[in-house]
Amino acid sequence: MGVVYYEFFNPSETITGTVYQTQLMRLNLVLKEKRPQYFSREDKIILLHDNARPHIAVPVKNYLITLDWEVLPHPPYSPDIAPSDYHLIRSMAHALSEQRFTSYEDTKNWVDCG
Repeated sequence: MGVVYYEFFNPSETITGTVYQTQLMRLNLVLKEKRPQYFSREDKIILLHDNARPHIAVPVKNYLITLDWEVLPHPPYSPDIAPSDYHLIRSMAHALSEQRFTSYEDTKNWVDCG
């Protein structure tokens, strides 16, 4: 299936509950466009994220309820099961092993161009 959606943030940008909720709104729109089958069958979209403050903010929790996504529980402290380790980082690890980036823009360009 591959990556459906990603965003870049400026290195100095703080991810708040509001920012994360907006990101989830964009993700929902992209899923409706790229994976409409998830909205026309009985399966739920399953979300795994950690317990970072933006992820557990009340407005985010309420928004996820309106989406009717299944949010998997995540233990309070479990660095051994970071969500990024499941697919994204593992799939990029080999390609990244020989890369050296000198700027934020270089990093963005590498990810955007594949």
